Amino acid sequence: MRRCVPFLALLLAAGCGGGSGTKTATTAAAPPAPTPAKGAAPWPAPADPMKLAVRAGLTPETHEFVFLHVHAHLDVFVNGAPVTVPAGIGIEINDPAVKRFKASDGSIGYGGIAPPCATPCISPLHTHFIDGVLHTEAKENQFNSLGEFFTEWDVRLNRKCVGGYCRPAAAITIYVDGAPYSGDPREIKLEDKKEIAVVIGSPPQTIPSSFG
Repeated sequence: MRRCVPFLALLLAAGCGGGSGTKTATTAAAPPAPTPAKGAAPWPAPADPMKLAVRAGLTPETHEFVFLHVHAHLDVFVNGAPVTVPAGIGIEINDPAVKRFKASDGSIGYGGIAPPCATPCISPLHTHFIDGVLHTEAKENQFNSLGEFFTEWDVRLNRKCVGGYCRPAAAITIYVDGAPYSGDPREIKLEDKKEIAVVIGSPPQTIPSSFG
């Protein structure tokens, strides 16, 4: 667990240092994944973030908490091409209390909630920017999971499928800190500085193996 400085200071530091660190070479080839009839990437941020947060078993709040404040990082690739993890997952971005910030790449981030929203507007698990950083900002010492995040994203994730891509038609490999992961991907704990890569179909030339 790590405690961080307030959110606004993190925003001024380019979204808590988003981006991957070390990369490792891909060790196994796979054929391209066919485009599914439904559920193909990209996957936008859904329009009902608080409803999905509740579906994930999380409790939306009226502002951010930082008793437990950790950052995991998610990369998603389809046939070697990166898939954007949207900003504002787990945040009601149209609430007037939610501020908007422009990142160095011109994209918009969301957060900095002060004063609090009139009604719950942010999940303890969310994204501020399109940098792939998954923020757990909670008022209790309880880590979130990758399955909870994909529920908030409204993208299917299980041992067989990611979105509309399913084995055996599409090869799917999950990496945690650069190593293949064979368990249930929904159970991956979003601990601080953990790097998660979801690779669908043909892999990229390198697999991210560290973050932070």
